[in-house]
Amino acid sequence: MANLVEISNLNFGYNSRLVLKGINLTVPKGSLVAIMGLSGCGKTTLLRLMGGQLRATEGEVNVAGEKLNDLTQTELYRFRRKLGMLFQFGALFTDLSVFDNVAFQMREHTNLSESMIQDLTLLKLNAVGLRGMQHMMPSELSGGMARRVALARAISLDPQLMLYDEPFTGLDPISLGVIGQLIRQLNDTLGTTSVLVTHDVQESLKIVDYIYFVSEGVIVAQGTPDEIRGSSLPFVHQFIWGEMDGPMPFHYPARSLRQDMELNGE
Repeated sequence: MANLVEISNLNFGYNSRLVLKGINLTVPKGSLVAIMGLSGCGKTTLLRLMGGQLRATEGEVNVAGEKLNDLTQTELYRFRRKLGMLFQFGALFTDLSVFDNVAFQMREHTNLSESMIQDLTLLKLNAVGLRGMQHMMPSELSGGMARRVALARAISLDPQLMLYDEPFTGLDPISLGVIGQLIRQLNDTLGTTSVLVTHDVQESLKIVDYIYFVSEGVIVAQGTPDEIRGSSLPFVHQFIWGEMDGPMPFHYPARSLRQDMELNGE
């Protein structure tokens, strides 16, 4: 199976501070891959590099046959037509209806007739189960419904690559399960390739094909859901099972409690 995303020997930093170091990562066409790790480890930065919003300091990022570091600004805009993005909280346009949010990209980036746009918009809303809400405003939607509308908008141009930035944040268990299954179903039905950045371990392990674990800017583990569940690596085990202590300790480094209390008593 050919790879839609290939990242080789990637380093990325802001000024002299390296955020990502020596990243090698592939995403096969048609697969759903998760990137996991603690907050601040570089997951979302990696997603932005795949979308061309950031350029690698060293190494290569190849997506859908394009070497992103070599693209001009005009070529980057053309390249992004191949992408769909679901932002962490949906990022719907608050002054547009559900229908107009989903239709927005088609009106902005295609020459389709309005009647064709209307039909396609209804199909996308139907795919996420919200065709009956087409005339509602974002302020009238629950968090889960808003995320589903945002998903319909993200797939409106039938992207080759879908990028998901923490799509499960703030959702109740039912909405979380619905979004998870939609991501998997849409990936398979549309023949899309998807990269998912998430902290939600248990839901992600149900739907993804492969996982990369990032810690302090380095890939420290990778594997299928079954391989990750059975990992003996201390960091991965602690992360997967939500244990209080491990490589990431509960207590921030400090003097002993006795020393602190004795000093405070002086």
